[in-house]
Amino acid sequence: AMATAGPRSFSAAEVRARCAQGACLVSCHRRLYDLSGFVRLHPGGEQLLRRRAGTDVSAALDGPPHRHSENARRWLEQYYVGELEPGDEQVQGPGRARAHYNHCLLPQDLVDWQKPLLWQVGHLGEKYDEWVHQPVDRPIRLFHSDFLEFLSKTAWYVVFMVWTPVVLYLSWVSYTSLAQGKTRLFSSFTTEYSIPIHKYYFPFIFLVGMVLWSLLEYLIHRFVFHMKPPASNYYLITLHFLLHGQHHKSPFDSSRLVFPPVPASLVMGFFYGVLRLMLPEILGLAVFVGGLCGYVIYDMMHYYLHYGSPKKGSYLYGLKVYHVKHHFEHQRSGFGISTRFWDYPFRTLIPEETFKKED
Repeated sequence: AMATAGPRSFSAAEVRARCAQGACLVSCHRRLYDLSGFVRLHPGGEQLLRRRAGTDVSAALDGPPHRHSENARRWLEQYYVGELEPGDEQVQGPGRARAHYNHCLLPQDLVDWQKPLLWQVGHLGEKYDEWVHQPVDRPIRLFHSDFLEFLSKTAWYVVFMVWTPVVLYLSWVSYTSLAQGKTRLFSSFTTEYSIPIHKYYFPFIFLVGMVLWSLLEYLIHRFVFHMKPPASNYYLITLHFLLHGQHHKSPFDSSRLVFPPVPASLVMGFFYGVLRLMLPEILGLAVFVGGLCGYVIYDMMHYYLHYGSPKKGSYLYGLKVYHVKHHFEHQRSGFGISTRFWDYPFRTLIPEETFKKED
């Protein structure tokens, strides 16, 4: 049988030298990983990983403060570069030894990554749900057509550039229309007891729209994006992957973190139509523009929770940690993105981690 080349060996001196040049190499016993391309995305913050550069992190993976999931350990294996030379591995400090650390083997690919994935995933059947929730750090191609592929990708700033002028314009239209004093609530049922809607009510109506969006964000994420398609239904699996599965498979694909404006406009048109049916025209528009603003904030926050480095202890830091747990460990809970508020009444809050005190 033909011999295959084994993993490359690194001396402790070589690791120190590369870390001194700015690389972020860490080890788990003798296995060595290069996290240089991941440090900025680390949920615990870049500085935490930088401080670990050149050290053995096998104990840190078990926590406290955070016990890393099987998916996180599998994710780590993507950055494996070789082995430390015998005798160069670090010994853990007192009370920190974790002799039982076993690295997670990367699962065998069930799809051909050289071809568009959208038409392959439906054939995974019963294996789809487990496969889609094992995240990888690589870009996804969905379509054969370059044009469709282009339409399926969106840079984060496009959402801001497209929808912010719409929010400002519709806010002005709503306010000036309310200022005419002709908008009344319940006027279709009764003239005598109808309620006039003053222009100064606009900020409160706008806020109602934002709150309604936050609820809608939760409901769509939970019941549409996280539906579990039947293993036998090729088309529902394909639809799920197109809507949200692709994001869970490759959570750090920067071109697929926000909603493309073309399909977004169709969804928004539907919700505007619903509000027009339920409320007087201008009142419906005022609620809609508040919801639209909520959507823009949500999409910007979602991108930031994946690519930003919020200050430890801040509100956004807590949300980032919470959202990453949703991706890597708790895919059936933690559906709030811009706020955890709706996870409380719907009882889908991700539980806090607890650790037993060591003797």
